[in-house]
Amino acid sequence: MAGAVVAAMVLTIALPDDLRLAPRWVVPTVEGLLLLALIAGDPGRIDRRSSVLRGMSITLVGVLALSAVWSTVQLVDDILGGGKETASATSLLQSGGTVWACTVLAFSMLYFELDSGGAAARAHHMPRTPALAFPQQLDPALSPPGWRPRFVDYLYLGLTNATAFSPTDVMPLAPWAKIAMGVQSLVSLLILGLVVARAVNVLA
Repeated sequence: MAGAVVAAMVLTIALPDDLRLAPRWVVPTVEGLLLLALIAGDPGRIDRRSSVLRGMSITLVGVLALSAVWSTVQLVDDILGGGKETASATSLLQSGGTVWACTVLAFSMLYFELDSGGAAARAHHMPRTPALAFPQQLDPALSPPGWRPRFVDYLYLGLTNATAFSPTDVMPLAPWAKIAMGVQSLVSLLILGLVVARAVNVLA
């Protein structure tokens, strides 16, 4: 999880100025401070249940999501308006790829934080009816005793949902999960569709 946040910080720094929510170092600094506070408050397994830590985790996810949504909106506006960031194929692919990767990380963090009450809650007790059903939960014979989804499972969910535009092996059960996965699919389709169409137009 910490590695994903650091990757999101690096991607935010790499974004062109026109696609960033705030000046280059503002959002990564906020994300870094929140991450350090979370690590200091609950080092290791992320199994300490605390309303303060929970609030910071949700705030971190909110910052990541807001930054990703803002970059997506600005990218779409730049593509439709023929802005400088999408005037060349190289710049377009770099900007589009970076924004797309930011959305994958943001939604992965969203699933990680909201599913079954968050990582700390899952470490203590897995509900019988989770918001997201992994194959190991649908068929316990596929998993070792005491299996819990880790961040890599949610990262894989975010990646496959962004490329297939639909659920693959993880089924959304809760309404918020269905809405979140639907929104991510539409955002990813919008980014990839517009980027490809614009790239073909620029190259032509």
